[in-house]
Amino acid sequence: MATYSTEIQTGGGGWQPDSPLQISIVNRNQVVPESGAPSTGTTVTWSGDQGNGSVTFFDGGSNFQGTAQFPGEGPVAYRGRRTS
Repeated sequence: MATYSTEIQTGGGGWQPDSPLQISIVNRNQVVPESGAPSTGTTVTWSGDQGNGSVTFFDGGSNFQGTAQFPGEGPVAYRGRRTS
């Protein structure tokens, strides 16, 4: 599992802090190691009642960039930096 501090960028504004993101895929340790981060080039996509997103990891899993969309809102740019 890896934890990231995250930011979103709305259409007219700069980057704003968002809630931390934890990535864990228990039955696919090759994608997200249990005690590590995804490797460079790994893309993770999710969709559900709480929103959807797609991010790609780089710098050995230290950072990601992508997009997210939360309920009742339009899509935003989404990025994160690994904290643990």
